[in-house]
Amino acid sequence: MEVFLWTFVAFSVVLNRVTGSHVPENSGVCFPRGFAFGVATASYQIEGAWNISGKGESIWDRYTHAHPERVFDHNNGDVAADSYHQWREDVALLKHLGVSFYRFSISWSRILPSGFSNEVNEDGIKYYAELISALESNNIAPVVTMYHWDLPQPLQDLGGWTNPIMADYFVDYATVLFDRFSSSVKMWITFNEPLSFCHDGYGGDDAPGGRSSGIETYMCGHNVLRAHGKVYKLYQDRKKQNKAPGWIGITLDMPWMEPATTAREDQEAAEIARQFIFGWFAHPIFSKEGDYPEIMRKRIDEKSRVQNFARSRLPHFTANEVRSIKGSFDFLGLNHYTTYLASPAESHSPGKEPTFEDDMGVRITQKENWPKSNSTWLRIVPWGFRRALNWIKTSYNNPPTLVTENGISLAPGTHDPKRINYIDSYLRALHDAILKDKCHVIGYTYWSLIDNFEWMRGFSERFGLYQVDYTSPKRTRTARLSASYFGQVANTLCLPENYVEYTVTN
Repeated sequence: MEVFLWTFVAFSVVLNRVTGSHVPENSGVCFPRGFAFGVATASYQIEGAWNISGKGESIWDRYTHAHPERVFDHNNGDVAADSYHQWREDVALLKHLGVSFYRFSISWSRILPSGFSNEVNEDGIKYYAELISALESNNIAPVVTMYHWDLPQPLQDLGGWTNPIMADYFVDYATVLFDRFSSSVKMWITFNEPLSFCHDGYGGDDAPGGRSSGIETYMCGHNVLRAHGKVYKLYQDRKKQNKAPGWIGITLDMPWMEPATTAREDQEAAEIARQFIFGWFAHPIFSKEGDYPEIMRKRIDEKSRVQNFARSRLPHFTANEVRSIKGSFDFLGLNHYTTYLASPAESHSPGKEPTFEDDMGVRITQKENWPKSNSTWLRIVPWGFRRALNWIKTSYNNPPTLVTENGISLAPGTHDPKRINYIDSYLRALHDAILKDKCHVIGYTYWSLIDNFEWMRGFSERFGLYQVDYTSPKRTRTARLSASYFGQVANTLCLPENYVEYTVTN
């Protein structure tokens, strides 16, 4: 418990603010002093200004322009919420909320237009430097994600994350960021959700649209892990030289995988799904073995052999790479939104075209009676949040965890009691995980501050505490009811007693 409390204090110091000064006595469900609340966005989803002030083309610029038909509403992020020009208003919203930190990402293409470090775009540096300075002036700590899916297109032309050299280019990019921003930024995240951009981007229909599941999927994941290990070492070396006094980690996404029934085969299927979906990236970093999960290695190796591949489709790390990646974290960033049910999938012919889903061999569903959001994939299941946190605690020795995303999409409109209910119910589950189960969680981030371009769903899904009017030239922001609720929680560390709870059973 002493280490647990120390991490809360350390995190507060890193964020330059000690929260909880207004915690009322005997107020019911309250988080520990030092627990931090923040909100998040990502560069491509809000900035716009896709081709001005020296910014280069990213894979999402190229993809949405070349294939508008693949985006649900045929839109793109060319303007998005126009935060490149409206960032001062965004900072004012953050100040009004009273959050301790703001998690945002830096666009690689805005800093290095060609992707390479030989050409640094000073306008891009100035944009982020002014944003970070304004956050500091308002006592809001910047939590910076280096890569939130928008790879420079010239690097994709070289194969993107399927090319092993990309790990070195990422180190070059990180070096520029550390050189320019380390004096102000104390919390860094190397990658956001590599599962998503490797599985859906290189294996599916997200940018760059590789559609090579089961092959490019694993090549991408392998090189991302190599890149993360290299940048972690770079940061630690700078720490030793007193050039980087802060923390660095990676953000992974984990929906909870619940067995569809109590049957042994469903329980086994759920664990396989957890290892493929979360363990794929967590195990090499957070486990004692420092390699891919055993079940993942076994299944993909065997399927590759039966499918007549000369070698496994899941690459192998060298001994040096294992040492570089294992333990490469100061904290775990966790994105969690929803829960699924797992059961064994029907067996497929060994000669079938390889896919991640066939390798995993698990059927994933959701219950119809689980409350819905405005996203087809997101149902409201707060108890799954607590179970996911406990699984991480048990599987990886309870690492310091920052919840980097949690939120819900709803239809446009500022009256959003369902969003308040979602946040409240998930925070209560989180509170139980921390206080009752001793899960080592140090902060919570709501996704997102404002409505944004939701990738292949365009502007059809609204996650923001503030609504964005996309018909307005200035992309006017308007507070939703949930902004008032979340601001109260962020400032008091306590949940209001009057709320409507979703009752969701297994």
